Amino acid sequence: MSLVLDPSAQDLLFREARTANTFTDEPVSEEQVQAIYDLVKYGPTAFNQSPLRITLVRSPEARERLLPHMAEGNRPKTATAPLVAILAADNEFHEELPGLFPAFPAAKDAFFAERPVRERSAAINSALQAAYFIVGVRAAGLAAGPMTGFDFEGVRKEFLDDDHTPLMIVNIGKPGPDASYPRSPRLAYEDVVTTV
Repeated sequence: MSLVLDPSAQDLLFREARTANTFTDEPVSEEQVQAIYDLVKYGPTAFNQSPLRITLVRSPEARERLLPHMAEGNRPKTATAPLVAILAADNEFHEELPGLFPAFPAAKDAFFAERPVRERSAAINSALQAAYFIVGVRAAGLAAGPMTGFDFEGVRKEFLDDDHTPLMIVNIGKPGPDASYPRSPRLAYEDVVTTV
């Protein structure tokens, strides 16, 4: 084997893991979410900038505020998922850099003084962290249903502020009946990898 990760763990995280569209009513605890975060926070980002911010939508009132912003096809599953997370990029992540990147505390001003530069970097690095988060949800034995079918500006105004840009909304829980579509094809190695 070329991979050191146990094959059952490979299956859990990738080969057998699926995007869920239905969920059981088994709750997702705060302890589970904290364990997920405490694992995935170690995934790398540029300058350790860690720009991902997570808003957990737990209360019925918050769920009702979110649903009108979801694309019509995403509303039923978002209404019934045990937990919904709004993943966003913090465009002011640089304020944390002196503590997060002590090897070069001046990075805050040397590289990220301008807002457009921060927005580009936050978008790329929070997307990385969102992917880590999805894999972390799988590591907890849960299923994730990531979605970008929603009104981004509406969600930002309803739940965030001008310094945060929504990336995706993730439904989280144990998969319910007929939770996944049939597995879609993937590109082959030779279609993706070029050696120069």
